Amino acid sequence: MPDGSIHSATTVSWPNENRVSAASTKYSLLRKLSRVGSRRVANAWLCVLCFVAAPLSVGAQQYPVRPLRLVVPFPPGGSADTVARIVSQKLSESFAQQVVVDNRPGAATIIGSDIVAKAAPDGHTVLLGSVGLTINATLMSKLPFDPLRDLAPVTLVTSAPNILVVNPAVVAGSVQDLIVLARAKPRQINFGSAGTGTGNHLAGEMFKVMAGIDIVHVPYKGDAPAVTELVGGQIQMLFVGLAPVLGYVKAGRLRPLAVTSLKRSSLLPDLPTVAESGLPGFESNTWAGLFLPAGTPQPVISRLHAEVARILSLADVKQKLASLAFEAVGNDPQAFGHYVRSEIAKWARVIRQANVRVE
Repeated sequence: MPDGSIHSATTVSWPNENRVSAASTKYSLLRKLSRVGSRRVANAWLCVLCFVAAPLSVGAQQYPVRPLRLVVPFPPGGSADTVARIVSQKLSESFAQQVVVDNRPGAATIIGSDIVAKAAPDGHTVLLGSVGLTINATLMSKLPFDPLRDLAPVTLVTSAPNILVVNPAVVAGSVQDLIVLARAKPRQINFGSAGTGTGNHLAGEMFKVMAGIDIVHVPYKGDAPAVTELVGGQIQMLFVGLAPVLGYVKAGRLRPLAVTSLKRSSLLPDLPTVAESGLPGFESNTWAGLFLPAGTPQPVISRLHAEVARILSLADVKQKLASLAFEAVGNDPQAFGHYVRSEIAKWARVIRQANVRVE
């Protein structure tokens, strides 16, 4: 648990604020103005408009004016939670406001994401989103919010490649060897995942589609049991983050074949990428990024982005994230928005091509 600047979400009462924008307020007043014939009254209404607009601009300059709520749609203790607490501790110090990590797991990250999508757009409720957000955009037929319409991207916080690992009993020393083996033995090679619709499940489905092979998906309740089954030989292959399997790889209990980023990993520089191993364009990263509710004023978005980017450039923060096999990013809202849209489009193609459905 980080220092005392970060507390349980139950210690803060979140206000139920009206989501009335400056534009709608001005529009309402202007309609009244149009019905008033007197120049004196019209001038009075213009004064009212200035009075209403002034606090809004001051609020953006003074942001934040109260504690921030950082919603993490995962349970405490995982990598996403750890990233959130590293960033929130530094934000608490620089903003001189508490940044409270609020873990809201459940429904494949939908519960926590929906809380932020429906929050007041004032910059005080923040989401730590992940690849699941971009998968759910297509996978879930009745999502209670639209990631592109209802959330405003702030910055990509961290990114890390997944790694393709096999049990040592699998006679394959490269990605191409594995593809040849799978083609020779259709439906005899099983790949695990942390559950249907998760990032490593979709990575396996993308591999299956792009390689033109028939391998069988075996879902588990998390990465840990999938890794255990792979080490034990119950499944033959797995796409997973570096951190859960790095020890097994170094001990020779799992054989790494490739990383799933477009460039090689600094942690395993001699390991090729899937893309350079015969499947150009293959990319499946584990990432975390910050979002605000849509309609949040641009100055507030820019303020939060600038502060988080500064934090991610700090040597101690980079070191902590590297120990989790994550790279600190901190790109601007426009670049992050483009990345989110490209991720949604990519996973939509995979879901359609592989006919992935949630049971």
